[in-house]
Amino acid sequence: MNEIVKAENKHLEELGRLFNLYRIFYQEEDDLEKASKYISSRFNDGDSMIFVAEKGDTKLAGFVQLYPSFCSVSAVPILILYDLFVDHSQRSKGIGRLLMNAARDFAKENGYGRLELSTAKDNRIGQSLYESLGYELDQEFLHYSLNVD
Repeated sequence: MNEIVKAENKHLEELGRLFNLYRIFYQEEDDLEKASKYISSRFNDGDSMIFVAEKGDTKLAGFVQLYPSFCSVSAVPILILYDLFVDHSQRSKGIGRLLMNAARDFAKENGYGRLELSTAKDNRIGQSLYESLGYELDQEFLHYSLNVD
């Protein structure tokens, strides 16, 4: 049985492994050191909130990472649900849904106005999950990005 808990120091090694797999899913190079350093920094610096699915052993089944932000128009704090990943061997067991619900509950309990996320256009499985949980596709705004490096 999977239990969703807020990440702790003891999860960092496994989080690094999962975060590396997540990056590979999005066509980034396999780089466990880079992934582990990044996820550990976010955790240790308090930049994000991370929830994990514990399987009862030392392996984690998945994680969700949330970044705090603000919505100026609504004048409320919001959370950006930037990363959701379930280990390939643990998919189709409802873990993604559990992680998403933990993110929603955390947002509600901590006074955030809403959760926002974006996903790849071809991530049909993710889109289906998000829509089944009440997330709505934004029909009003376009999302732009500028690489500055």
